[in-house]
Amino acid sequence: MAQVLGIDIGGTGVKAAPVDTATGTLLAERRKIATPHPATPEAVLDVVAELVKGFDWTGPAGSTFPGVVANGQILTAPNLDPGWVGVQTADAFGGATKLNVTVLNDADAAGLAEMRFGAGKDRNGTVLMLTLGTGIGSALFIDGVLVPNTEFGHVEIRGKDAEKRASEHAREEGDLSWGKWAGRVDEYLEHMEALLSPALIIIGGGISKKSEKFLPLLTGLRAEIVPAGMLNDAGIVGAAMAAVPD
Repeated sequence: MAQVLGIDIGGTGVKAAPVDTATGTLLAERRKIATPHPATPEAVLDVVAELVKGFDWTGPAGSTFPGVVANGQILTAPNLDPGWVGVQTADAFGGATKLNVTVLNDADAAGLAEMRFGAGKDRNGTVLMLTLGTGIGSALFIDGVLVPNTEFGHVEIRGKDAEKRASEHAREEGDLSWGKWAGRVDEYLEHMEALLSPALIIIGGGISKKSEKFLPLLTGLRAEIVPAGMLNDAGIVGAAMAAVPD
């Protein structure tokens, strides 16, 4: 059994818990601290360090990041402070925690967990995982293999980033009814289906806990659409998985 601390950095909260990567289960109750604003690297890394200290953790760790992470460098941070762009993850996270921390895109992490333990388990073909939260994260899998950093939340719908219309934040900010919001999500999913023709679409993020309020309202899609099996723990579990070589 590999025990790894999984950390999930989001636009509204930073969560962490130790994970058994063989089973995908949390080994302790997760802890959450509100994301500081402004969400500068220094401020967010202080929160990450506080969570590591709270678990008295000295072993391997993995962390998500809500943006593109490539070759150990953060390239985009659309929902955090722009000061993150160009940050080297090994130096930043290692310096803050004194640990070796593996960092990857947040939706990619959630997707890895869902494909191993959740709604995408044993599914081949094209699978699209979407996390609807502060923004829209995406993870694309072809026969179980991740295509990293897709960032499909930024495709343009009606002249705006899709996440500005169809994220959970957009629903709350606009005080939209479930029906009105489901219409926006439907339009977005139809666009993604036209581009990718996925066999399965997994809806994750905090909103997945309320899937019965909007999934039945979606229409006109060929793909099977299901809520994330791991709900909002997928990011933590996937972050931990990324820190352990297969």
